[in-house]
Amino acid sequence: MSLFGLRRIGGRIGAEVTGVDLSTELSDAVFRQIHDAFLEHKVLFFRDQDINDAHQLAFAARFGPLTAPHPMMRTVDGTPQVIPVDGEDQRADHWHTDVSFTTAPSLGTSLRSVVLPPYGGDTMVANAAAGYRDLPAELRAIADGLWAVHTNHAEQPRLGTERGEKVREAFLARRFEAAHPVVRVHPESGEPSLFLGGFAQWLVGMTPRESRPIIDVLQSYVRRPENTARWSWRPGDVLIFDNRSTQHYAVNDYDRHQRVLHRVSVDGDVPVGLDGKRSYALREGE
Repeated sequence: MSLFGLRRIGGRIGAEVTGVDLSTELSDAVFRQIHDAFLEHKVLFFRDQDINDAHQLAFAARFGPLTAPHPMMRTVDGTPQVIPVDGEDQRADHWHTDVSFTTAPSLGTSLRSVVLPPYGGDTMVANAAAGYRDLPAELRAIADGLWAVHTNHAEQPRLGTERGEKVREAFLARRFEAAHPVVRVHPESGEPSLFLGGFAQWLVGMTPRESRPIIDVLQSYVRRPENTARWSWRPGDVLIFDNRSTQHYAVNDYDRHQRVLHRVSVDGDVPVGLDGKRSYALREGE
């Protein structure tokens, strides 16, 4: 018997959870069902939550140990595990998986609305496992053996703001590179997915120029409209997505209006490919 309500957002990804108050401590039974829904739907959305940073941290911590402060991004004063995702700092209008340029990217990410623009600023999340299933058998056979190098020194657009330039400079001050299997096996569900996104810049054994068409073709299957969910933010909204099997995109259509979300991430493990080989670091913040 379900202990809360669940409304699917789309046929392949996303569900809205109702009847849960994230300002309270969730029972083990309720959390087990939330966790099962998290694995199945990849991203969960919660409306009308009256919570603060402490509540958000407590909820995210149920999924695992929280991530230490981000190596390049600023954090909330006094709360180093909370990152203010501020449109004046940067706008992540590209498909990506959080910190995939590290050897052990985060398990998942929780976002909470703090300041919202009068229009725009939606968040899109894509099911990378569905993208893998959609591949033709011939293309899947190629993808199964590929590895990609992810780096933070990917395209970093300029916002033209003083704070934006400072954030961009800090983000690029150190160089991270990690090699990951293009097809990653989910450590809990065993489901394979395409582990790519905007930080994946070239394929192991190929030049960036040779790699780009292949990466783009594989990415096109992940971001198919039927594999995505689009969330229009309202005050009191919270979401959490599985970083091991999704990519996400912040829609940059809110002009110069303010948009602030608070982000809390959960520690992840080292990705594993279909052959059992694990990701490895090439550069670690040099």
